[in-house]
Amino acid sequence: MTPFTPRRRTLIGLLAAIGLSMALPGLATAADKPDPLRIGYQKYGTLVLLKARGTLEKRLAPLGIEVKWAEFPAGPQLLEGLNVGSVDFGTTGETPPIFAQAAGADLLYIATEPPAPAGEGIVVPRDSAIHSVKELKGKKVALNKGSNVHYLLVRALEKAGLKYSDITPVYLPPADARAAFERGSVDAWAIWDPFYAAAEKQTGARRIADGRGGVVDNNQFYLSSGSYAKKNPAVIKAVIEELARLDAWSKTHLDEVADVLSAQIGLDKSIVQLAANRASYGVKPLDGKIIAGQQRIADTFYQLKLIPKKLVVRDIVWQAPK
Repeated sequence: MTPFTPRRRTLIGLLAAIGLSMALPGLATAADKPDPLRIGYQKYGTLVLLKARGTLEKRLAPLGIEVKWAEFPAGPQLLEGLNVGSVDFGTTGETPPIFAQAAGADLLYIATEPPAPAGEGIVVPRDSAIHSVKELKGKKVALNKGSNVHYLLVRALEKAGLKYSDITPVYLPPADARAAFERGSVDAWAIWDPFYAAAEKQTGARRIADGRGGVVDNNQFYLSSGSYAKKNPAVIKAVIEELARLDAWSKTHLDEVADVLSAQIGLDKSIVQLAANRASYGVKPLDGKIIAGQQRIADTFYQLKLIPKKLVVRDIVWQAPK
């Protein structure tokens, strides 16, 4: 056996140091690997198209950024996922960000799509005796609490001369609301596309109101966690640019949009075509008019005591770096 001399100890130490120095670059690379971009999406919309086309993955691949996708049943659930850190970016309608901001969520408005007031509505069963919003007094109305149709219902009731307290809201996510609607447990259902289009096509549901006529704008918003947007502004910018390209294509290819969405979400093309034709396309930053509109929604829900405090929407609008 070779004696373990001081000289041998020195040689072993030198070899160990060389080995460690060779390993360090690899360790540093692992530590510096970019975080994945985790996107929350709903059953329908431009993010579903973006996921299907794969252009964002190609855009971010040279940066070493992986894109991960997670589906949510509605906007409030998506923003809860964003708040607890399970997603970094997502899209919702007008109302979910209001409830999320009131709850202290870490979120920022990034961009918006143009209004789509026909893309949400209040429906009743085909053979219902109800033919107007005014006739909802004393009735049960299903809706997803804190979703875009929550504000539609408030405004439609107001326009009909009713108060929110004049109806009985039944808070259910879309799948449960559809079941309650079909078995007659509720008198009406406030819902958005594509669930709205599916109810019309599959059950003969009859619309008694939608957002048109100045009732609501029904804007769609892209949102990010504040911490992610501040740390990764270049990634956020890349996402918005890819969405803008996709929107520009979608405007003139609605039939192809319906084909892609139908395959992705498993609904008949005729349903998706109806929804796609009621949607809007053209992502852009929030301007003063959009912010003022969101502020009115926030003030309305505070006055109704559906959120616990007054909000300043402008405080959570992302300012893109120059």
